[in-house]
Amino acid sequence: MKKRKLGTLEVSELGFGCMSLASNYGPAAPIDDAINVIREAYSKGVTFFDTAEVYGPYTSETIVGGALEPFRNEVKIATKFGFDLGDNFGLNSRPEHIKKAAEGCLKRLRTDHIDLFYQHRVDPNVPIEEVAGAVKELIAEGKVLHFGLSEASPSTIRKAHAVQPIAALQTEYSLMNRDPEKNGLLDACKELGIGFVPWGPIGMGYLTQNLDPQTKFDPKSDLRSGFDRFQPASIAANKPFVDRITELAERKNATTAQVSLAWLLAQKPFIVPIPGTGKVKHLQENIEATNLVLTAGDLKEIDSALSAFKVHGGRMNAEQMKVVEA
Repeated sequence: MKKRKLGTLEVSELGFGCMSLASNYGPAAPIDDAINVIREAYSKGVTFFDTAEVYGPYTSETIVGGALEPFRNEVKIATKFGFDLGDNFGLNSRPEHIKKAAEGCLKRLRTDHIDLFYQHRVDPNVPIEEVAGAVKELIAEGKVLHFGLSEASPSTIRKAHAVQPIAALQTEYSLMNRDPEKNGLLDACKELGIGFVPWGPIGMGYLTQNLDPQTKFDPKSDLRSGFDRFQPASIAANKPFVDRITELAERKNATTAQVSLAWLLAQKPFIVPIPGTGKVKHLQENIEATNLVLTAGDLKEIDSALSAFKVHGGRMNAEQMKVVEA
């Protein structure tokens, strides 16, 4: 597994997203399976694991902490703060709350430091300079090593970066959602030397060839049940788009998911996708994508082929998009 840099933080070029092990894309994985797939990822060269206190809540961090404890010093763990997880659920990035959240994260992750601490969503009630200042203090104490932002706009990124250098920006980016190419995020990261971590790199499962209009998403355990893009009409309307990627993948003796990951890796040298899975066979498939070389001609063909299609359905539901800046 090759390495890439998120700012000055060196990680494997493919990370592992641990959200779905606990919640959000269907029922949580059995605990033994979750630990097994994380350790299998490590054994295959993955050194970058992404979680958050809100996943579960708390469950994903607890799983990650236990799974990685035997080789904690050989891996990098990213987690996220920014929500009040009490009765008044909502955004909370007040400095005192950030510091309290960090203590909880450290305990659940069974570690004395967080390699990358992201603000999960920008809190409009707290100046980003104060957020950056609080994380800067945690860095000075050695509890946090690097600062990150998630779903922040270029202007917010610049303000925060001026107080405490940002190592990574996390937002959704895939063949299904190419907003970062148009809204200035990729340009800002390149200019400031910030790494880019795409979540949903396989389109939240869209680019796995496993979806059809009959696919059911349980509203109790699967966020996608409320997303326009995952309604039966949108899945049917997007089928030609996915089929076209599949055609291109078959010519490369690859899967649709592998082409999706290889395409992201080919966009910028500072991009580190974080696909997640609870199954070792899908993990292996994802890792093999790092060996798939897409030429300039391949990339041009993908752009040209997909320009004829429109992706139907928005990124998330309206409520969740309210806390997305860009």
